[in-house]
Amino acid sequence: MEINPIPVLTIQTVPYEDQKPGSNGFRTSTTVFESKRNYLQNFIQSVLSSIDLRDRQGCTMVVGSDGRYFSKTAIEITVQMAAANGIGRLIIGQNGLLSTPAVSCIIRKIKAIGGIILTASHNPGGPGGDFGIKFNVANGGPAPDTVTDKIFQISKTIEEYAICPDLHIDLSRVGRQEFDLENKFKPFRVEIVDSVDVYLNMLRTLFDMNAIKSLLTGPDQLKIRIDAMNGVMGPYVRRILCDELGAPANSAVNCVPLEDFGGQYPDPNLTYATGLLEAMKGGEHGFGVAFDADGDRYMILGKNGFFVNPSDSLAVIAANLSCIPYFRQMGVRGFGRSMPTSTALDRVAKAMKVPVYETPTGWRYFANLMDSGRCSLCGEESFGTGSDHLREKDGLWSVLVWLSIMAARKQSVEEIVQDHWTKFGRHYYCRFDYEALDPRTAIFIMKDLEAVITEKSFSNQKFAVGSHVFSVEKTDSFEYVDPVDGTVSKKQGLRVIFADGARIIFRMSASGTMGTTLRIYAERYEKDPSRHNKETQVVLGPLIAIALKLSQIHERTGRKGPTVIT
Repeated sequence: MEINPIPVLTIQTVPYEDQKPGSNGFRTSTTVFESKRNYLQNFIQSVLSSIDLRDRQGCTMVVGSDGRYFSKTAIEITVQMAAANGIGRLIIGQNGLLSTPAVSCIIRKIKAIGGIILTASHNPGGPGGDFGIKFNVANGGPAPDTVTDKIFQISKTIEEYAICPDLHIDLSRVGRQEFDLENKFKPFRVEIVDSVDVYLNMLRTLFDMNAIKSLLTGPDQLKIRIDAMNGVMGPYVRRILCDELGAPANSAVNCVPLEDFGGQYPDPNLTYATGLLEAMKGGEHGFGVAFDADGDRYMILGKNGFFVNPSDSLAVIAANLSCIPYFRQMGVRGFGRSMPTSTALDRVAKAMKVPVYETPTGWRYFANLMDSGRCSLCGEESFGTGSDHLREKDGLWSVLVWLSIMAARKQSVEEIVQDHWTKFGRHYYCRFDYEALDPRTAIFIMKDLEAVITEKSFSNQKFAVGSHVFSVEKTDSFEYVDPVDGTVSKKQGLRVIFADGARIIFRMSASGTMGTTLRIYAERYEKDPSRHNKETQVVLGPLIAIALKLSQIHERTGRKGPTVIT
């Protein structure tokens, strides 16, 4: 019986004005995607149309998701539209699941033109949660500003999209599926792949897996607790940490990906990963980790709930790269950190005599540095770290780095961190998030604040808080000139830097989906080891008081405090 080719349809649509990608893709509430006609289709078409037609024809793309609600519907529509737009082959994780690092890994391995990742990162899932779409380019990293700007411009003028609504795939079956389409000489091909295989094979080339396995299974076995927070990392944790590296199966919890992440925020910090924190406080486990929904962020806890600030984690990793075979072989060319991330990394870079690059928030800036061979290790204060093995931050890679350091140094998490502070000094650091603010209010707060701190007279300002006097040394609206291509990124946050190196930073974030998030960061350096065990909020209290006085955020928003403190 002859099977007729699947028809390719062109559907008329109208544009939306709000589909502007942020620093980590495009996110909004799931309700918007479900209720607004062609909302998803418009954005997917804008992404596909941003690829030059000559490059698009017959090319290969990767598609994955963190498993959140609406993912399977969105994958099917993405497949139907990719086919209609001339894509030749799609690589998709089994059941639609692929972590963000795994997507980057596959793109680079098979030399795909790019990938679409359906995730809203650490934002909540479910029908009442959020949904998001990331587009990663051929280097495996997030699309640069030139591409996201093009996507946004297309989305504002789109009039039609192409789709094959009769094309249906089986996401559960590993293997190749081929489809004959109208007006196409070659079949359109979909390959469903094991979600973990390619990524695991890459990790085996980077680490001494036997050393890590000995740490987790030997006579002095390190007991670990891993919380996948019901996101995409469940299959990776079970396969790599348990099956491959020998951690007991009960070490891993919340490893079944759920559409609503069990009703919790899949956000690895002390505010939301409370289950892990309570388990670690019991003293039974020496190493604890939580991952976010798509697997690119992580939080490290030591015995009794000892918290490793992500900026410290980045600095500790940098100082111990010689424990990792990959870096012993490749060497270390430079480090990168986002501007709000603490300057702890800078002290390590100085000791190692390698450059450190201070970039705006957004992994795409690091990707450019790594592609040019300038940067080996990068990180952000928002619990993301990675290296030039990929072009994405990589949560599980970071965990294996930590386990490698522990195996080599034969020390606990707390001992490693405290030794680091003794050698380099401690950078007390925290972030206050004021979420869901009225956008106009947030904009005016930042505008007025910039006017205050950039006044000439402000550079001589002194703030007396308690027994300490903070003298302003420098203020600016952070601007980044990319050393690779000369691209200029302006208005990336407001900085107040004091004579003793303390910093206050104000920045608006695009990671939320309701209103605007305004973030305040505070950092203070302490060299004296006898003062390294003070409470962070006590040490930073004076700086926070200055930040609140300058911004007047409580008075202008009616808030009594931040939504989240990390």
